Amino acid sequence: MLLALAGAAWAADTGPRKIFPYAYTQEDLPNGLRVVTVPTGYPNIVALYIVVQTGSRNEVEPGHTGFAHLFEHMMFRGTEKFPTEKYEQALKNAGAASNAFTSADLTAYHKTFSKEDLEGMLAMEADRFQNLKYSEAAFRTEALAVLGEYNKNSADPISKLYETLADAAFDRHTYKHTTMGFLKDIEDMPNQYEYSLKFFDRYYRPEYTTIVVAGDARHKQVRQLVEKYWGNWKRGNHKAEIPPEPPQEAPRTTRVDWPSPTLPCLMVAYKGPAYTDTTADTAALDALAFLAFSPNSGLYQKLVVQERKVDVFGGDAPIRVEPGLFTILARVKNPADVDYVRAQVLETVKSFREKPVSKQRLEAVKNHLRYSFSLGMDNSEAIAGAVARFVALRRTPETINRFYEMYARLTPEDLRDAAVKYLSENNRTMVTLAGPAKGGAQ
Repeated sequence: MLLALAGAAWAADTGPRKIFPYAYTQEDLPNGLRVVTVPTGYPNIVALYIVVQTGSRNEVEPGHTGFAHLFEHMMFRGTEKFPTEKYEQALKNAGAASNAFTSADLTAYHKTFSKEDLEGMLAMEADRFQNLKYSEAAFRTEALAVLGEYNKNSADPISKLYETLADAAFDRHTYKHTTMGFLKDIEDMPNQYEYSLKFFDRYYRPEYTTIVVAGDARHKQVRQLVEKYWGNWKRGNHKAEIPPEPPQEAPRTTRVDWPSPTLPCLMVAYKGPAYTDTTADTAALDALAFLAFSPNSGLYQKLVVQERKVDVFGGDAPIRVEPGLFTILARVKNPADVDYVRAQVLETVKSFREKPVSKQRLEAVKNHLRYSFSLGMDNSEAIAGAVARFVALRRTPETINRFYEMYARLTPEDLRDAAVKYLSENNRTMVTLAGPAKGGAQ
């Protein structure tokens, strides 16, 4: 029997309006597969997201990084029933938009199509999730394509900066490698056909998977179709033992020497918390990143607009299943200004540790972030995408409401306390990237 959980569109009459205003239904099949249906009121169109809670975080075995991302490629290799050409033709006939992406915590496959094609799409997806089949030659081809993608990304200085930062900041946790993986592992990936079969068998299982259907659909229909095509999918029994990261005891600094001329880049990062909506930490750091380093911040206005020393600048707080990195990125126009920009960033971080922001300023930011999220949910695909992001954290759309309810309760003291707790010198890693010297300071 299916277990049902309905999400109310509104809180009680006396309570505040919830940030996620759609009534949804959430059910679990006996095999552990979760189904979330969100009728949106937008006619005729359906968005389908299939979220696998497997990303680079799950890659715990030495020598085998990058496989979650590889399967984003491999899943388009088809099955006996729907080989690649037939699968692609079915998408074309339906006029469906289709894509996929991988992150540290998830892999997501998404499609948008007419409501009449819902059964066909669910049937094709069920087939490839349960019956993916590829030859060793096809595997090697995709593995080499991944190497080509890595090489292309590595030609971008900022991509290399992120890769170096992750490696420098983490010692044991799998966030040490990016979604692409370590280069040595990617180079050896074409030889790992047998391991790829094991990876797929471990993680492409119903207990790791959530199906999100948003748009012109009703839950009874969705439930019946999922039961029909996915109900016999067998539950697995594998769980990755992800090594915890030990506390950092001193600041870390490293450098990337870029072989060709480029603008110098600076990244300052601090180890933050795992995602939580039961304490203020995640919401507080997210609000702090916007207050301190967004285009509306005083430091952005100073460095980018007024002094014109920086042309790329921003901050990002971790919203990850495990403790991630709070990062600040700056691309500096003149190598002689790198030390100045770094000092300005560190002074700004220090100011948030020492003094609470004004309540008025914080309320303005909270309202902005809330409205921006609400305005972004302006079609069924965007709604399904928002749900997928939070499903990857806690496997339920209600996570959206809990997170933004935590936002609503934030106080200036919460931001200061989070800054003191996480944005400390001993918790910091800094990376500088610069090209060949031209007689100026770097």
